[in-house]
Amino acid sequence: MAVPVLLVTGFLGAGKTTVVNHLLKHAEGRRIAAVVNDFGAVNIDAELIADAADGVVSLANGCICCTLEGDLLRTLAGLLRRDPRPEFIVIETSGVADPADIVRNLMDPVIFREAPLETVLCVVDASMPVAKLDDALLRSQVRAADLVALSKVDLADAAGAAQIREAVRALRPAAVVVDAINGEVPAALLFAPDVDPVPVPRETGPRRPTVERFETLSWTSDKPVSLPRLQAAIGGLAPRLARAKGFFETVEQPGRSMVFQLAGGRATLAPGGSAPAGVPRTRIVFIAELGVLSHEEIETAMQGCVA
Repeated sequence: MAVPVLLVTGFLGAGKTTVVNHLLKHAEGRRIAAVVNDFGAVNIDAELIADAADGVVSLANGCICCTLEGDLLRTLAGLLRRDPRPEFIVIETSGVADPADIVRNLMDPVIFREAPLETVLCVVDASMPVAKLDDALLRSQVRAADLVALSKVDLADAAGAAQIREAVRALRPAAVVVDAINGEVPAALLFAPDVDPVPVPRETGPRRPTVERFETLSWTSDKPVSLPRLQAAIGGLAPRLARAKGFFETVEQPGRSMVFQLAGGRATLAPGGSAPAGVPRTRIVFIAELGVLSHEEIETAMQGCVA
């Protein structure tokens, strides 16, 4: 199974490592592999460390952290060979790195098949003067983002933070912008819920992230969908979605599973694998701000796609 990649970018001192620290300390059972420039900067509590060897720190919660030494693709290939394999890979870039260069590396066909880039997160210091957003590198970092996390909001004055927020939205209108005090970013935006079945009782309501700003709504069907109708439905819902992900079969290409993703205002389709026996043909998860979308709206829009 492919291991999704989260790329964390941002200017020097923006708070990227704080975000990675929070992810590793609050993994909640996820096996996360973090690739950072210097894992010594990752402040993991001593009781969480299981062992450290060969440039890798193994954590008692199932996560690992390693330094980025040499070629990024070689580092990722090594992580993918680990047993057990990580469930998610987080890459923290240097504060002076242009994420566009790293994104190009991650588009390597072999790596993308095994570790597809799913989300680019840019951390922006909300306490900095808004004029700093004129920096060409910082602008490139923001423009690459699907998700922008405003750090140090608690240290900024309200007017200054509002200016930064407005400037970021003007620079990257498609990105979701969230406040990230102490590095806390809603997990639902970083790690898309697994749309494959898990052995737990069916939920009757939306699964809500820890931070009560976003909610998860899902839709399934045992029937294939019409691709043009699905594209129209997603287009109608997209302005109110933070992200979406799922699998479906179409009447146009029966028996062929497709993977759909929506992040940062961009929708992509890719061939999918065979669905396990007994699993609905169409399984799509939608993430939106609380109250923006209802189950009824999702149901109506998606039922209109069924052939």
